[in-house]
Amino acid sequence: MRAYYYDNLEGDQRLPHDYVPSRPVSVEKLKTLGIKFWTIPVEGYETEIDRLAAQEGYKNRDMINVSKEGLGDLYETKMKGFFEEHMHEDEEIRYVLAGRGFFDVRETPSDSWIRIAVQPGDLLVIPEGIYHRFTLDMTNNIKALRLFKDEPKWIPYNRSADTDINPHRLGYLKSIGVGA
Repeated sequence: MRAYYYDNLEGDQRLPHDYVPSRPVSVEKLKTLGIKFWTIPVEGYETEIDRLAAQEGYKNRDMINVSKEGLGDLYETKMKGFFEEHMHEDEEIRYVLAGRGFFDVRETPSDSWIRIAVQPGDLLVIPEGIYHRFTLDMTNNIKALRLFKDEPKWIPYNRSADTDINPHRLGYLKSIGVGA
């Protein structure tokens, strides 16, 4: 995992979009935003994922293959939706088994984008209520294990005035010490 500030320049979203020189973001900074991260080797990952799932209360899981082959005719629509700025009312938990991609998260209160580059062995937990988006890198492929605290669901709420007052958004802001 490598995190840095997104450069906001126009161009293919799958490019790194890193400033020159880079503006890295530390794991400690990510923690202040409620983001959790582990590195778990892919070979023999099941035991460690099972241990972590029990520790963190992740009861369900499934596999997602985000690629043209994996999503078929839905690929372009899904990629557009993944890159729309949104939040969820549940944590987004992903363990990367193959491929690479980028999770962009909003730093609060600056509203800057922080890009988190993920690769095989990275387990990332994005807290409920944080604005974020996802894209593949130029390899156009990521295979990931999705973990869930309850029944598997993935409902995005695109950023709007309504999501700004969503109880999960307000709870997130309170958890990082912003707002009431």
